[in-house]
Amino acid sequence: MLVLLDTTVLIDHLCGRPAVARVDRLLRDGATVATTAINVEEVVRGMRNTERGVVDDLLAGLVVVPIGEAAARQAGAWRAEYASRGTTLHQADFLIAAAAEVHGGRLCTGNPEDFPMISVEHWPVGE
Repeated sequence: MLVLLDTTVLIDHLCGRPAVARVDRLLRDGATVATTAINVEEVVRGMRNTERGVVDDLLAGLVVVPIGEAAARQAGAWRAEYASRGTTLHQADFLIAAAAEVHGGRLCTGNPEDFPMISVEHWPVGE
């Protein structure tokens, strides 16, 4: 089972919140815990220099799934569909969702409203 962690979950994990126990449970259950390069960029962009070691340790324990052509095509199709309805969402979120879909994983996030195009597992921030 592949489980993709969105940036909100990664930040909660880094803050020592309940995401730590949830990720530990996934690993004990044999899940492949992953993220995308987009999420890596978002975490690194927001980290302080003093957090580099902790961030590096967390990221080293994750699989970073690629966002290839199939995911890009899916993201583009979804983005066009939502735009035609007058709904604007972030390009990054479409790509993250498409990576989860293409790789057969489930996406865990603190912001399910950012991913209406797929079913996600809501991990409330700080809970």
